[in-house]
Amino acid sequence: MYDRSRGLRDAAVLVPIVERHEGLTVLLTERNANLSAHAGQISFPGGRQESYDTSRIDTALRETEEEVGLARDYVEVLGALPDYITGTGFHVSPVVGLVRDGFTLRPDASEVADVFEVPLAFLMDPSHHERRLFRWVDGERLFYAMPFPREGGGHRFIWGATAGMLRNLYHLLAA
Repeated sequence: MYDRSRGLRDAAVLVPIVERHEGLTVLLTERNANLSAHAGQISFPGGRQESYDTSRIDTALRETEEEVGLARDYVEVLGALPDYITGTGFHVSPVVGLVRDGFTLRPDASEVADVFEVPLAFLMDPSHHERRLFRWVDGERLFYAMPFPREGGGHRFIWGATAGMLRNLYHLLAA
């Protein structure tokens, strides 16, 4: 767990909503299993804000380009979701962007194991928003999970901060 006395680290992610002929999707990544933080988890592309970033939007677009190769020319920034504080000490600014079709991805294999899309309709259906409880010796934590069926069987387990930000998007769109 994160030592709160050290302060929060600023970060930004892109919530990329992709325009497809068959409907809107959300582009997500599966983080490389070798990473020191959040290894193997499903996440939005994004990362730490650097001193040379001019804004959180700039951070989200730069990190997305670095991680998955999605050029910012394909992204129309629509706005932002409420900031999200993670249990691992990040102050994350989720930037929502509409991504027009025709882009080419070049995932950075050192950071990203896979890139995939989930229909926005699936993610915005509250019947897919499960509340889970994780218990350990020092306490417990409630979190949201959105298991998404994987081709060939099993599920991609969207949970934690990513699922929390998707829940915020759901509440915004349902209002």
